[in-house]
Amino acid sequence: MLDAVMPELGETTPEPGPSEFELLGLPKPLVNGLAKLGFDSPFAIQSATIPDVLAGHDVLGRGQTGSGKTLAFGLPTMARIAGVRPAPGRPKAMILVPTRELALQVHDALEPLGRGLGLRMKVIVGGMSMGKQIEALRRGVDVVIATPGRLGDLIRQGECSLSEIEVSVLDEADHMCDLGFFPVVTELLGQTPADGQRLLFSATLDGDVDKLVRRFLKNPITHSVAPATSPVDTMEHHVMQVTRDDKFDVTAAIANREGRTIIFVRTQHGVDRLCKQLARVGVKAGGLHGGKRQNQRTRILAEFREGSIGVLVCTDVAARGIHVDNISLVLHVDPPQDHKSYLHRGGRTARAGEKGTVVTLVLPNERRSTDALTRRAGIHPFRLKVTAGHPRLAEVTGARTPSGEPVPVWEPDVRKPLRPRRDGGHNGSERRGRRPRRDFDGDRRPRRHDQGGERPFPSGGDRGPRREFDGDRRPRRHDQGGERPFSREPRDGRPRGGYRSDDRPPVRQDDRGQRGGFRSDDRAAAGPRYASDRGRPFSADRERGYRSDDRAATGPRDGYRSGGGRPDERGPRDGFRSGERGKGGYRRNSGRYER
Repeated sequence: MLDAVMPELGETTPEPGPSEFELLGLPKPLVNGLAKLGFDSPFAIQSATIPDVLAGHDVLGRGQTGSGKTLAFGLPTMARIAGVRPAPGRPKAMILVPTRELALQVHDALEPLGRGLGLRMKVIVGGMSMGKQIEALRRGVDVVIATPGRLGDLIRQGECSLSEIEVSVLDEADHMCDLGFFPVVTELLGQTPADGQRLLFSATLDGDVDKLVRRFLKNPITHSVAPATSPVDTMEHHVMQVTRDDKFDVTAAIANREGRTIIFVRTQHGVDRLCKQLARVGVKAGGLHGGKRQNQRTRILAEFREGSIGVLVCTDVAARGIHVDNISLVLHVDPPQDHKSYLHRGGRTARAGEKGTVVTLVLPNERRSTDALTRRAGIHPFRLKVTAGHPRLAEVTGARTPSGEPVPVWEPDVRKPLRPRRDGGHNGSERRGRRPRRDFDGDRRPRRHDQGGERPFPSGGDRGPRREFDGDRRPRRHDQGGERPFSREPRDGRPRGGYRSDDRPPVRQDDRGQRGGFRSDDRAAAGPRYASDRGRPFSADRERGYRSDDRAATGPRDGYRSGGGRPDERGPRDGFRSGERGKGGYRRNSGRYER
């Protein structure tokens, strides 16, 4: 009896075998970090690519959005560069991404795991402090996660060098090329060592991506776990036809559903407008687009992840790589431009095996183009005509009628919180808000009269009469009560100081041949031309004709310029400039002759 019991008492619990990630060749610190985060088994794209990357091969990976590409290139990259401290400004690995949000997401996914290997990472993107990025590079960074534009700026400033890059990664390479980054990416990859390892991951591989592959990847091993147009099995697709009058009501009802919802529109103005319209009917939504500051965009995504807001209205800036858990529905208020955008927009839901729904609202004139788009995307959606109160709409999306009570337009609070003072006093802004404004004393400038202080100068009624002129001061103008600065007595038949516009004597018809020039409406020329010759063209008297504003011509000269004066005083000169009137001329509005 005792012998039968003793073997049972001596039995011990068998030790667990190595995890699937450890069997792929990853180091123990990464495996432990994955276990803490709840990752027990790799996805298909990870199982296929991690061994080849660890072996040093160039890899070309293609998989559906949300299939785990970030860990597929991030885990083996960190394993390959671990153990060697980087020099200041010379990182060991480079990960290029198309958008700032994707860069921040990649950093958040890899940084906790790299901490176990002692690796330091830095996000290098626009819209953030360049000084802090330079400071981090000078201290030494193992992995830079960057957008092409900002990384190129730092390299041109001499703050970063890619001469010691061991592994270069291009994530969402097709989207970078679509955004016009192909020349910049080509330049950056050309600065990396020729014998370095290159990894290229994307949901689709076409266009300029093929040029990058042929130029920079050496005998790449291709891993494609699904076709580029393969739909996700756990995702439902619906195309709902609405009228223009019912479109917003249907959108508001879907936005008022329970759960997280992402709404895509085509333009930045459309994002802001839809957020205001939803706020008027009682739906709180946050807007995300490239026109917002980076701290606003970061805060909006953070509060959407935390659940402070349940609706995110955005442009295609969030269609690539942005991962938020438990997004159950994606709504296309504006249909996407092409099938690739459709796949990436819809990829925000049904990620990592979860279920999700994609709904596209189309107007009657958009139905044909949307049908062609879905065919190219390889999906077969359910089609339905709906209105705001349609029962099928609530069944598919969980739509609810909004309350109709306006709510404030939601904007993220990006102000830094005030730190309490050590002495228990108030901060500056609180002090200014609680204490009354002090009166002015000493040499301080008095308060403005519209803020309760006295006028710093006498009012209009206290100024007294205007002082008379004395000394050498110029007298008042004659139309302000002073004397005229010149006399109107004639001098040689002309008024002193020249003519004013209303002082010119009339010009009689028989005086047009006299000297003194002509007015703009005169048509007869000086000399032998009279009023009876108006019907004759000027070219009949001269070979070279007249300029547009010429009024008289003399002899074989080249004609007169605009505003020419008396012909008998010009001599052999080439004419007068605009505004000159006599021999030597007088300048425009000068008021006197200049001999």
